[in-house]
Amino acid sequence: MRNRSITLAAVLPMVIILFAGIANGQDEKDKFKARYESASENNVFDPHDFAGIWMMTRVDHSLGAPAPPLTPAGVAAMAGRVADRAAGGAVGNAPWYTCNPMGFPRLNNDDEPMEFIMTKDKILQVFQWEHRIRYLWTDGRELPSGQNLENLGPAWYGHSVAKWEGNTLVVNTVGLDERAWLDNAGLPKSFHARIEERYTRTAYNTIELQMTLYDPEYYTATYVGGKKTYKKVPDDAITYFGWKGLFAGISEGICAPMNEVEGYNKGFRDPGQAKPK
Repeated sequence: MRNRSITLAAVLPMVIILFAGIANGQDEKDKFKARYESASENNVFDPHDFAGIWMMTRVDHSLGAPAPPLTPAGVAAMAGRVADRAAGGAVGNAPWYTCNPMGFPRLNNDDEPMEFIMTKDKILQVFQWEHRIRYLWTDGRELPSGQNLENLGPAWYGHSVAKWEGNTLVVNTVGLDERAWLDNAGLPKSFHARIEERYTRTAYNTIELQMTLYDPEYYTATYVGGKKTYKKVPDDAITYFGWKGLFAGISEGICAPMNEVEGYNKGFRDPGQAKPK
């Protein structure tokens, strides 16, 4: 077993380098954001074709609106969850800090790129973070319910079907794993909840999204989210932490426990616990 006794002096250079890299990466992401947000909206487009890589313009890691009050069951489901801002400046206990999946809809509300791939019977969402693929079935199948849903059981990203209502893609998802947080505040969602997404391509460079959570088990009212905006990413760019120009497309943003947990412990947890000699 490796010796985990690390002094602050030993790890400080690594932390400085790490934060310098993060700062540089953020600068590159800011430059890149300015580039894709300034792209022309006047190009001809098919409102039923979302193909391409997209990024949210404003990310709050939530549904984008205040949540209604929780039911007693919802309060119980949220018990023990510690959000970052409630941890006194420390890191909370969100599942993704130990490399568990973010789950739906939290991953949708992240600040990493997402690619739409259009096929005949389904639409795929490929997320850079977790390198996750989400299936939105457009082949006419019914949304699972009753015993069929119970047989399928919970899934981190649920079970989704989609259809077009005019120029709006309407996606409904059920069967969500209750261990995944709804947002960074730790809000819950029940297995029997339903989340509706409404995507509308309003311009060549823009897709608008609104999410609504229907969950009477955990919330006293329907949770209607705020409107979110995606902008189209140029095809010749790679966007993972600003690493552009190496190749184009979605990168492999995988949280591997053997890398992430050990790296976090060495760089942050252990130095914080070290006592000066």
